[in-house]
Amino acid sequence: MLFIGDDWAEDHHDVELQDEAARRLARARLPEGVTGIARLHELVARHLSEDAEPDQVVIGIETDRGPWVQALIAAGYQVYALNPLKVARYREQYGVSGAKSDVADAHVPAEIVRKDRHQHRPVAGDSDQAAAVQVVARSHQTLIWERTRTILRLRHALREYFPAALEAFGDLAGADTLELLARASDPESAAALSRSQIMAALKRARRRDVEDKAAAIQAVLRGEYLRRPGPVTAAYAVVVRSLAAVIATLNAEIKNLEEQVKECFGQARDAEIYLSQPGMGQIVGARALGEFGDDETRYASAKNRKNYAGTSPITKQSGKKKTVLARFIRNRRLADALHQQAFSALKASPGARAYYDELRERGEGHHAALRKLSNRLVGILHGCLKDGTPYDEAVAWSHRTEKIAA
Repeated sequence: MLFIGDDWAEDHHDVELQDEAARRLARARLPEGVTGIARLHELVARHLSEDAEPDQVVIGIETDRGPWVQALIAAGYQVYALNPLKVARYREQYGVSGAKSDVADAHVPAEIVRKDRHQHRPVAGDSDQAAAVQVVARSHQTLIWERTRTILRLRHALREYFPAALEAFGDLAGADTLELLARASDPESAAALSRSQIMAALKRARRRDVEDKAAAIQAVLRGEYLRRPGPVTAAYAVVVRSLAAVIATLNAEIKNLEEQVKECFGQARDAEIYLSQPGMGQIVGARALGEFGDDETRYASAKNRKNYAGTSPITKQSGKKKTVLARFIRNRRLADALHQQAFSALKASPGARAYYDELRERGEGHHAALRKLSNRLVGILHGCLKDGTPYDEAVAWSHRTEKIAA
């Protein structure tokens, strides 16, 4: 066996090779790309017997994605994606001074995969289609988060100099709001807007009750409010026009990516099973599939999948004291998708609604009840994926029905 620690950077990799007796065989700094991979293969060939198989090479690296990792997997090596937090804790065994170097950082993952690889998981063998779903779903979700941040910045700017706009426009991401803010971004220009101009923007945004809404908006914009000095107002107006343009661009790109997510997700192997789950549509299903992956051997049990999802609680016990807490160190993207599924499942699944109501009657809060419902739904999803069968309401909640009947 040959054990390799890989400390990666943007343009190079520091590697250390060890044998089973913990002897350091070689150290090297390899460039990123084809040249670096070729040199790594040469190092492996130099220190491994000719009749050895590629899976006798075990590599520890603090990432599970990228062309370099895929090249290592394609070569047949065993690749372990190590959690950077665990690597940092493991490094403390060798000293508490806080000293750090790239050479030492390559030594630590080599030690981990040599001694404790049974405590870690190799990189999942997800299909290319699942990886593609993850890429587009994450990008779509990131743009939505970025739009939310930009809207908050816009709200803050308007509150500082133009509070009437916040009262007049309910949806700051709406096409009508962005159009009117781009045309009249200061109180004077907004007060000068005619009702026909406002109605035209509302019609282009496909709003209802256009006349009444236009009249209400105009009345608010022409009201009396405290004003900032002219130069300050002009400066804020420039900022608001810029933020409105950014939000409009994000709206368009989010819509385009949404179509890509649906198309990519529809080609995934397990898409039908995900879509059969209550409260899970194409977007939420794509996010869940992208984060869970489709490697059939990745999760040994439903509990493993729940732990990865972050829906299962953690227990802290010391002596006579025992505490059960929510798991907050988790995949945020996956947790967000599963929370949305649980909330939507309240209308889509009678069994999910009954379970949620039961939790609420016990005194659980809304979010705690949704988290426990999400934990149950992840277990149901695991069973469906394991058996290759779509969701069935009667089968999924039969154990609870039988319990109530008894």
